[in-house]
Order: sequence, then structure tokens, then C-alpha cells
Amino acid sequence: MGFACGIVGLPNVGKSTLFNALSAAGAEAANYPFCTIEPNVGVVPVADPRLEALADLFHPKKKTPTTINFVDIAGLVRGASKGEGLGNQFLANIREVDAVAHVVRCFEDDNVVHVENRIDPVGDVATIDTELALKDLETVEKRLDRARKMARTREEKAFVEIGDKVLAGLNQGKPVRGLRLSDEEKLAIRELQLLTAKPVFYVANVAEKQLAAGLADPLVAKLAAHAKAEGSPVVVISAAAEAEIATLDPAEQPAFLETLGLSEPGLVRVVKSGYDLLGLITFLTAGEDECRAWTVTRGARAPQAAGVIHTDFEKGFIKAEVIWWEDLVALKSEAACRAAGKMAIEGKDYVVRDGDVMHFRFNV
Repeated sequence: MGFACGIVGLPNVGKSTLFNALSAAGAEAANYPFCTIEPNVGVVPVADPRLEALADLFHPKKKTPTTINFVDIAGLVRGASKGEGLGNQFLANIREVDAVAHVVRCFEDDNVVHVENRIDPVGDVATIDTELALKDLETVEKRLDRARKMARTREEKAFVEIGDKVLAGLNQGKPVRGLRLSDEEKLAIRELQLLTAKPVFYVANVAEKQLAAGLADPLVAKLAAHAKAEGSPVVVISAAAEAEIATLDPAEQPAFLETLGLSEPGLVRVVKSGYDLLGLITFLTAGEDECRAWTVTRGARAPQAAGVIHTDFEKGFIKAEVIWWEDLVALKSEAACRAAGKMAIEGKDYVVRDGDVMHFRFNV
């Protein structure tokens, strides 16, 4: 699996509509708050043209893309950190995801109510951020109280210093992900599962007529400026259009996308943003039995990639046979790649590239 991405935002911003389009899980979408009580989870295959090209070459019995878990978390509201709405439950769900896709309403529609009766993308972001930060403040303060009582130990003394730094940042309205923490400091607070430490990208949900303007749309531009200031990416989509795309036959989708001025569905851009945010890449395995895509962290070495397939592969790793996917597609076979010098034999220190086709040799 690639990663678990929580979809958050205020009620009625298009979260469940987007989730339905992405996962085809059929989550209820309604024009009132809290229609999603339990988080809906959809396992979504990740489209990858490299996998398709390899499948066309090998005609395998099975083709397996990597996947992403989308978690549709019900709308947060002002006061969620104190349990307003169903706040405590929703906030707990966010702790369990790797990244957050923050859906922000950037469209006008009198038929869709806004929980705070105004269209203000940056204000909506501030509402969510405030609630998450307030919950993090509560978490850090509790842990600091314990650390101060046990400050006789070196570890607890060290945590007090780190905790005070995080607390000061939160009190200044800074999310934990925006604080300049060292790797050691990040490790020290990892156990707290702080909500504002989660990497975030924004999904600007617009009407179809706004798609052509993209980031230049006035409402989207406000969100983009805020996101740029904190170093977060923005994906512009129309959840309503994505819902329509999801119902079309794959052969009909390109023509519909062209009418919207798009070259690919929003899912592709959402996944790309998530992968970039978390530093994830894809390597592939290919053969007559199966062509498959696998996800690893950027910078992973060959044994770690082998371990994604099976822990025994990592324990008994000997070497990896590596071919660049384009070379394999162009030369048609592993034998031809070997003869042309396009297959490399790599050891334990090899850093996996996005797009490597790998075959592992191991001994257990």
C-alpha cells in the first residue's frame, strides 16, 4: 500500500463527494453536517502508465497496482477540540493517517449551505487548524506535566525542553510541521501523534466553470497564497466533475476530460501530491505471472525494497537485478536488456529509483 490519506475539512465542502469519486465506496453525501459518522475507508488503485506498459509487454496472469487508503473523516467544526459536533471521534481518526488532504470550499453555490454562512477559504483553513492546534496543546501540556514530575531522569529533562519549544510554537499559532525541529526532536515527540505534525496538502474544490482558471481563480488564489506561505501544495479539482468522471467508461473519460481542459483525472493529481509530500516512490516487478507496482520511501536501499515484498527477501538479501522500465519496454525482454548492458547487478547500498524494475536474489 502507498499511504493512508485522511480527507478533512468543514462540513459541506465536498469531502464525501470527492471520496466517492476517488474510491467508488458509495459514502453518503448530503447537504447537512455530520452525514459521515464513521470514517469511510476506500482502498484505491494508483494509476501508473509504467505498470500498464509492462503488462502490455509481458501479458501477465495478474496485474497489481499499488494502492492508497483514503479515509473520509466527517466534517470538523469550531469547538471540535472540545468535543463539539463529534469532534473527539473525528480528531482521533486523523491520528491514524500518514497525510492529510484538507478539502477547502472555493466555489459559490446558494444551494449548498456553509456551516459558518460565508465563503472564505483561508478562514475555513484557520478554523480547522485552530481546532487541531488546540487538541495538540492539550496533548503536549499533559505530557509536559508528566515530564516535569519525573524530571530527575535525563530523558524527561530533555523532553521538557523539546515540549516547551513545541508548546511555544502552538501558542503562536504555528503547526508542529512548521516548526524547525531536528530529527532527534521529531523522534522525541512522535509518540504524541500530534495532529498538526501531519504533512498536509490542500484540495481546492471548485465548480466546473472554475477549472480553466486553476490557481488564478480569485478564491483559489487566496488559498494558494496561504499554502505557499506554509510550504504546502495545492491541487485544484471539481469534486462534482470527478464524481461524473468516475461513472464513465474508461474509453469515454479522455473526451470528457478534454471538455474540462484537463489531461488527467483529479485522482492522479491528488496521489502525486501525496506521494511527493511523503517522499514516496514506486518500483516495479515484472514477469509472465504478475506485473506489480510497489511503494517505498525515497532513499530506500535495495534490501528495504525487497522487504516490502517479503521480510524474508530483506533478511536473506544477496543482490538485485535492476532494469530501468523504459529500457525494458524498448528492448522487449530481460535477456535483451542483459545483452545490451541495460541490466545492473546491485548490492545492499543501491538506492532505489522511481521506475526501477527489480528482481531480487536472496537466501534464507
